[in-house]
Amino acid sequence: MEMELTALHWIYVVFIALIIGFMVKRRDTTLICIIGIFLLALVATGSLASSISGIFNSFIFAITELMSTILIISIIVAMSTVLTKSGINDVMIAPFAKFIKNPTLAFWVIGIVMMVISWFFWPSPAVALLGAVLLPVALRAGLPALGVAMAMNLFGHGIALSGDFIIQAAPKLTGDAASIPVGDVIAASIPLVITMGLVTTLSAFILLKRDIKLGRIKADNEGFVQDPTMSEDLLTLGQKKFFAVFIPIAFLLDVVALSILKLQGGDATALVGGTAVFILLILSLVAHKQQGLEKSTGYLIQGFQFGFKVFGPVIPIAAFFYLGDSGFNQIIGDYLPKTSLGIVNDLGAALAASVPLTKEIAAVTLTGIGAITGLDGSGFSGISLAGSVAKLFGTAIGGGTATLTALGQITAIWVGGGTLIPWALIPVAAICNVSPFELARRNLLPVTIGLAVTTIVAMFLI
Repeated sequence: MEMELTALHWIYVVFIALIIGFMVKRRDTTLICIIGIFLLALVATGSLASSISGIFNSFIFAITELMSTILIISIIVAMSTVLTKSGINDVMIAPFAKFIKNPTLAFWVIGIVMMVISWFFWPSPAVALLGAVLLPVALRAGLPALGVAMAMNLFGHGIALSGDFIIQAAPKLTGDAASIPVGDVIAASIPLVITMGLVTTLSAFILLKRDIKLGRIKADNEGFVQDPTMSEDLLTLGQKKFFAVFIPIAFLLDVVALSILKLQGGDATALVGGTAVFILLILSLVAHKQQGLEKSTGYLIQGFQFGFKVFGPVIPIAAFFYLGDSGFNQIIGDYLPKTSLGIVNDLGAALAASVPLTKEIAAVTLTGIGAITGLDGSGFSGISLAGSVAKLFGTAIGGGTATLTALGQITAIWVGGGTLIPWALIPVAAICNVSPFELARRNLLPVTIGLAVTTIVAMFLI
């Protein structure tokens, strides 16, 4: 599989390395991303004016792509604010507080519940459903907000999404590309998903407990949903109990609707978001009475302020990573080679074409291809390439196509689907009120350990 790599590909690789390096050092990457966008546009077009315009256009593209996520986070924050101010939140979390009594229980219970819900509805709506209720419970149990974010992220966007056993969108894409049945991909992925999930979550939990003990991460109970000073005497106890039951029922009805109507992804998120808007309006009118109209607008404004404040630092890095996929042609123009599948996919294909074939090297290469194609922050954009390469390698070494396909799928989604790429971490980070860059940095070592062990296990299964 010959793939022509141009200066654009190498510039992208250099800036990926710079971005990762700056993140590891906990330095801001905005300037690096903007310079990267400018250089890619300049080399592609040869026009200074087009390169400068490309920066602005890339921001517009990133905001457009991220808008649904910005909206759901803003709306959930607005709803959570009125829940807290009215005191409903305290009534809602009381049953959970009796069960989740320590940080260990908080981490594993939240993670497992997140995984199960994400299997059926994918992680984004699951984050919205769980975050506002379980975050304050976990904080009161002594688990830091960063620990809550890690649990939701690793179990949801990691384990659940990489296996995708119920919805089966991921194994369908990789299976079709590898010309094997979806069932074969799922069967081959089960031991790898279990290995990756156990190693990564155990590593993350051990490191988290160590850093809490050493004082590197401090347990807190600050944040937009759980600040006790925000509570006001707006409702009677009976009203609080009514809404504490009504709101979960409303979201449970969403879950039923998602299942019956087979909604997923953006459609599922939209249903959850619309429900949250209605809850916000109803609570504002009941709690604030004559001032309800004005207060509902005020809560929405607070939500949008929070959403754009959180997304602000992420838009430049998202804009850069979008250039690695279909965003390049839309932002800069048709300047890649005619055979190009996008910068990150080209890099993955070039890697596949440049290595000798043994089952060990095939496994390492599929992990590398999955990681590279996941750098665009999608997770799904490169899994078809992983399936295609797995088919070639499986044929060449005389078997193991399904295992290689599953390995490429798992790697691409763990890296790009929302555990290592900061802007893909935004839903969880925003709900938990933590930095997406810090969350990505905390995930880096556990996920790397998990990928290494999973790759070794795959070698024995091929």
